Amino acid sequence: MTKKIFNAILSVATAVLLASLMIVTGVLYQYFSNVQEKQLKDELSLAVSATEELGKDYLEGLDFERYRLTWVDHNGTVIFDSHADIAAMENHKDREEIKEALISGKGSSVRQSSTLTEQTIYESARLKDGSVLRISVSRASALVLVLGMIQPIAVVMLAAMLLSVWLAYRMAKRVVEPLNNLNLENPLENKVYDELSPLLFRIHVQHMEIENQIQNLKHKQEEFDQIADNLKEALVLLDHDRRILSINPAAKALFGAGDSCVGKDFLTIDRKLQMRTALEQAQKNGHADFRENKNGKEYQFELSRIDSDEKDHGLVILGFDITEKVNAETNRREFTANVSHELKTPLQSIIGSAELMENGLVKEEDKPRFVEHIRKEASRLADMVEDIIHLSQLDEGVEMPMEDVSLKGLSTEVCENLTEVAKLKNVSLEVSGDDGCIRGVRRLLYEVIYNLCDNAIKYNRVGGSVHVSIEQKDQGVVLQVKDTGIGIPAEYQDKVFERFFRVDKSHSKQSGGTGLGLSIVKHAVQYHQGILTLESEENKGTTISITLKCGDNC
Repeated sequence: MTKKIFNAILSVATAVLLASLMIVTGVLYQYFSNVQEKQLKDELSLAVSATEELGKDYLEGLDFERYRLTWVDHNGTVIFDSHADIAAMENHKDREEIKEALISGKGSSVRQSSTLTEQTIYESARLKDGSVLRISVSRASALVLVLGMIQPIAVVMLAAMLLSVWLAYRMAKRVVEPLNNLNLENPLENKVYDELSPLLFRIHVQHMEIENQIQNLKHKQEEFDQIADNLKEALVLLDHDRRILSINPAAKALFGAGDSCVGKDFLTIDRKLQMRTALEQAQKNGHADFRENKNGKEYQFELSRIDSDEKDHGLVILGFDITEKVNAETNRREFTANVSHELKTPLQSIIGSAELMENGLVKEEDKPRFVEHIRKEASRLADMVEDIIHLSQLDEGVEMPMEDVSLKGLSTEVCENLTEVAKLKNVSLEVSGDDGCIRGVRRLLYEVIYNLCDNAIKYNRVGGSVHVSIEQKDQGVVLQVKDTGIGIPAEYQDKVFERFFRVDKSHSKQSGGTGLGLSIVKHAVQYHQGILTLESEENKGTTISITLKCGDNC
């Protein structure tokens, strides 16, 4: 800006100087020309008067140095000339100044020399006898005047230019200095030219608008960061060139990336073929998805293109942990298959016995045995259906009424109901320990204790024992069911709580179990947010412990 102001001031100064010189030269030239013409007219007037009185003798007696006098008769013939031989001179009747004088009494003209360096001024006047007396003088043209003054003009120009440069520099500096010192952070606090006030006010308004926009963007960015950071799903934002713009903690953990990955190509943290193919497909078609196993879990990846104003601005990658969903689907398929199989077995047995009786293939004395078999299988089928219903309720998280329950009282009730079953196996039942008051669903807790004790009796040896103990601890109430039965092999201990799983299927069939008891125990304990543990050794027995929170009013 300083350079522009400097150049502008210097250009103006130069233009003014040149114009001034031209005007002054023109005015002076015109002034002196007018003076010269006036003097020439005065000289002519004197010569006319003297010539009319004295005639040609007066003209011949003059000493001509500056002026030239020519006397022409009324026909244009030269009578006298102070500088030339009249015999060799042509007729002057057609000369402009002579013609004017013959007509009006006076005439004048200016003629340029062939070299353009001189001009000749002519003044003429008619005498009383009709002849014309002409006086002329040569003068330098304006060009010769300028050329003659070139040296002083150059000196003046140089001095003026130097002065103009110095003044232009100082003036430009003084003009720009307040602008360079403007406080644009607080525009209204500046004290500069009044002409800048509207501009400074607009800058102030723009500052306010920009600050508000920055605050809004910052607030939105903070909201986005907080939402993204708290997302369990992996979230990655990429630009058009697949460089990482933002990545939340879940995505960093999933891809094993650090904070330094921001700004880098996404392929630096995941180069797998599936991901590369999905990125290309999403950029081309707008969307892509695929499933992949990462870190022992199943993930669903959704990739979407970000379009704005019909332009591709980048991609969004979302990664969902669908391990539970996949497991649930697998368990549902297995459960459906197992239920179909388990329900089919007793039904086929019932149908087979009924068909034998219907076709008269059963002896009369054997019918009670067949009827008893049908009743047992139907009872087993009913128990299985009831267990399936209970599991479905637990899977769906159906709300059930909660109350304060004494685990010791509930255990005592269960053992009393299983006394006859225990006697048939010659197994002793014992309950000991604290009251163990907790807040829970009485029916579910009863089924938990019942199933544990029932299994402990079924899979016990003859003459064995089942001991139920309740202990009040700081972390909660611990219910423990310990038996002296056949035990569970180590390779099956992680599976015994799965639905329809049996260690010894032939023995389970004889015992009449549904294969859902321990699964109900597991889900009921989870419903109460408890902890379930198992310790077992083959041919020595099994101990199952459950830790539940204490009730508030117990």
